Amino acid sequence: MEKLLFPFVSIVGQEDMKKALLLNMVDPGIGGALIKGEKGTAKSTTVRSLSQILPFRDTVEGCVFNCDPNKPDRLCPYCAEKLEKGEALKSEKVQMRVVELPLSATEDRVAGTLDIEHVLKTGEKKFEPGVLAQANGNLLYVDEVNLLDDHIVDLLLDSAAMGVNYIEREGVSFSHPSRFILVGTMNPEEGELRPQLLDRFGLSVDVKGDKDMELRMEVVKRRVAFDADPE
Repeated sequence: MEKLLFPFVSIVGQEDMKKALLLNMVDPGIGGALIKGEKGTAKSTTVRSLSQILPFRDTVEGCVFNCDPNKPDRLCPYCAEKLEKGEALKSEKVQMRVVELPLSATEDRVAGTLDIEHVLKTGEKKFEPGVLAQANGNLLYVDEVNLLDDHIVDLLLDSAAMGVNYIEREGVSFSHPSRFILVGTMNPEEGELRPQLLDRFGLSVDVKGDKDMELRMEVVKRRVAFDADPE
């Protein structure tokens, strides 16, 4: 059963944070958003709730890399091969998703894996997509982004810079499009963010807990109402 998320429109206050996220939805070219603040400031709740209002986009039907059929220069190898053979790429409208990158994710889980044994036996590349494949055309969310391992940060930096995820194992390589809206949340008290990654965020927002008693009461009322009847 799918877990129901707290509605974006029901989040009280935090207007700067909500505006930064909405601006990136309207124009992904802004370059993502970094949201910094102490615990209990609705950072994660707000980002996850975006999944309810993210726009729909064109994708190639059945493509695990979420290729956009309207952008032939940004296709995965499989879609590009179909196009070269003169096959039509069937298009479908799908809603953008919030794809989460767990802190515990390994390099293979993030970048994907190449089945070298399959390549040696058949001569064909067999690739198991990772988080960067799922994130293509979507919103990639990293909670506690400042605690990510350095080698995972490097993968993110490369993909964010090139719009492509490139994997090479034992002389065999594979690449696919990986363009996403990068959103990170962090508590500055738990450590700083690497400058190289900080530079990749188009917007940075500092959030604080509301001190206004009426607003705090409204937060509690809405939360209680949602928990009592999520639908």
